[in-house]
Amino acid sequence: MNVIILLNGEPYTGAIEAENAYVICCDGAYEWAKGKVKIDETIGDFDSLGYLPDPPPRKVYPCEKDETDGELAVDRALELKADWVVIYGGGGGREDHFLGNLHLLYKICKEGVCAAMIANGAHIYACKEGEHRFPCKKGQTVSLLPFGGDAHILYSDGLKYPLNDLKLNYGSTRGISNLTERGEEFSLFVKRGYVLVIINQREV
Repeated sequence: MNVIILLNGEPYTGAIEAENAYVICCDGAYEWAKGKVKIDETIGDFDSLGYLPDPPPRKVYPCEKDETDGELAVDRALELKADWVVIYGGGGGREDHFLGNLHLLYKICKEGVCAAMIANGAHIYACKEGEHRFPCKKGQTVSLLPFGGDAHILYSDGLKYPLNDLKLNYGSTRGISNLTERGEEFSLFVKRGYVLVIINQREV
């Protein structure tokens, strides 16, 4: 099952392909998402929205709680046994929320589920051990950051600066600003750890 989560950050301006996905909308995201994409479930405390959306939530959470609305949605996606979780509206706005949303990608990835955050300026993927392929255009900027600790990339294909037996140390910027050499896709193999792959979507 593919699950899409809509968050109340920077409204996503592109098209959202949700025909074969289950869509969870969090609180204030309803304002930018209604009429743009079908919504299967709403979730949150609705303090940002100020009214109950349609479809009505199964539960209205208290404003004072330990989890963000986004984390509640992630927990719901994992409960639904999602194979893929894609977050929209997770960028922009408050920096603390953006960093928290990156940690939600880490949480999803640790559960063995593919995770991505699609923002207006970048596509961000969370990867664990194994081979991964990413759609791209030629000349896009790609940055790779270890997450939650050190990471080890065994090899890559389709990048200007090859990542061969590269150790990414947590706290280092070693993987910033690579470039795609061709269109369609590039790939990498993560031998150890977790890696955030950030593909710039601005004009190349």
